Amino acid sequence: MTDFPWFKHYPASVDKEVDYKAYSSISDLFDESVKKYGDAVAYECMGKTISFNDLERLSAQFANYLTHTLKLPKGSRVAIQMPNILQYPVVMFGVLRAGMVVVNTNPLYTAAEMRHQFNDSGADVVVIVANFAHNLEKIKNEIPAKHVIVTELGDLLGGLKGTIVNMVVKHVKKMVPAFSIPGAVNLKSALSQGAKHSFSKTALSLEDTAFLQYTGGTTGVSKGAELTHGNIVANMQQISAWMKPKLKEREEIVVTALPLYHIFALTVNCLAMLKIGAHNLLVTNPRDMKAFIKDLSKHQFTVFTGVNTLFNGLLNQDDFKSLDFSKLKIAVGGGMAVQKATAEKWKSVTGVPLAEGYGLTETAPVATCNPIDGTERIGTIGLPLPNTEVMVADDDGNPLPVGERGEICIKGPQVMRGYWQRPEETENVMHGDWFKSGDIGVMDEDGFFKIVDRKKEMILVSGFNVYPNEVEDCIASCPGVLEVGVIGMPDPKSTEKVVAYVVPKESTLTKDQVVKHCHESLTNYKVPREVYFTDELPKSNVGKILRRKIKEAHIEKMNA
Repeated sequence: MTDFPWFKHYPASVDKEVDYKAYSSISDLFDESVKKYGDAVAYECMGKTISFNDLERLSAQFANYLTHTLKLPKGSRVAIQMPNILQYPVVMFGVLRAGMVVVNTNPLYTAAEMRHQFNDSGADVVVIVANFAHNLEKIKNEIPAKHVIVTELGDLLGGLKGTIVNMVVKHVKKMVPAFSIPGAVNLKSALSQGAKHSFSKTALSLEDTAFLQYTGGTTGVSKGAELTHGNIVANMQQISAWMKPKLKEREEIVVTALPLYHIFALTVNCLAMLKIGAHNLLVTNPRDMKAFIKDLSKHQFTVFTGVNTLFNGLLNQDDFKSLDFSKLKIAVGGGMAVQKATAEKWKSVTGVPLAEGYGLTETAPVATCNPIDGTERIGTIGLPLPNTEVMVADDDGNPLPVGERGEICIKGPQVMRGYWQRPEETENVMHGDWFKSGDIGVMDEDGFFKIVDRKKEMILVSGFNVYPNEVEDCIASCPGVLEVGVIGMPDPKSTEKVVAYVVPKESTLTKDQVVKHCHESLTNYKVPREVYFTDELPKSNVGKILRRKIKEAHIEKMNA
């Protein structure tokens, strides 16, 4: 085994290699967890809990429905379109246990986005929460799916509570627009039909496809990363090994505010935590910060994952600061860069460091993470996980020396099989066994990596490269700034100019203050030439600030 520089900085109890073929499939690992943890709480949502045994029973019923009632063969694609509710893990594990493929779909997608994803994946079934079924109605005749299963938010909350929640959501809050999908089946009905059959395990291997996980489409049309059982099992094993210094079986309560249909929460929260018997607290609507914090106040949570905007939003709520953090062991940020100001404030409020990790949909997702034993380095994405190689490469795929900037490339058992039915697109991102991330990074002599920026979002000012992350990090530390997004715009004198959009915390903040703050930390050509104040910034489904959307809105504004 090569003695990589990062091994010297691994925590003592983290192995350099893991057995990433220890299980034959996710289904195999699921069975082991059920056997070990039985009646312990697996998931909780809106005050209702389900145990590992409940999860086993309900997911078997759903698997039976797919296999016996719908008579679908192994490998059929099942699209799941719902937020963080108890139905999600039940349906997802049911699909996997039936030997079928999960197509995770953002519930907030427009009808056009749904049409593309369902057609591209060849989805045979769509399982959708009623709140968004009106969008499915618009395209139902334009997609291959012959079967639609609808669930209401309160369906698994049980008894009177479930009935009340469904009634309030539908009639009081009016969150369920009218829809008509002939032949659609209610999830509760599907489960009761599945309960009439006895479950028999589908034979699976690590080579079988588990997920078609669609990327956000920032580099063209949205593509499905084909993730095998082997990719996911490997990443679960790698994550478990990395968390080993702090986490214990049966003891953890993990806060899952990021949507489970997103690869970060899916692998880290939903799957890796299942392996250690964690109690998973599902947050359906983290944007309702008051309700979210009230929910947190009822639990002595030990693990917290999120993205920078989520952490930043919570830290700006007074109620959050008065929560009990005495049991919190680990906080991990991913999905976008964790800003230094956010990481420092998080540690001062909670007493626990915010360890930044890094990965992509195509790497299932985790490739690197900061150590969680207190040796993290703020501003870096940490060290490669066990069985993972990371290099900084030039445009020809050759490794660059320590300290030089280039494209981050990743090799390991978690790297996807390829993009679903897109061999050319797959070829564009692979260099042999190496996946080319499209991110510009640098490695220091200790093997810690740092992301400088997205290759395509780099700003060229008079021949100098300006990385938006660096400018955003600087502006985020300016007093009075809540959020910031930085873009490059064409400029006749310097090729491009730096433009910043800022969400201020207070109305007294001025553009001059922002620029002055930047001049104190940045070279002149990196300082924004234009600063705009705005009430909000466009974000992805997980709260990642979307620079391309800022750019589109800016161009529209300039042309108006």
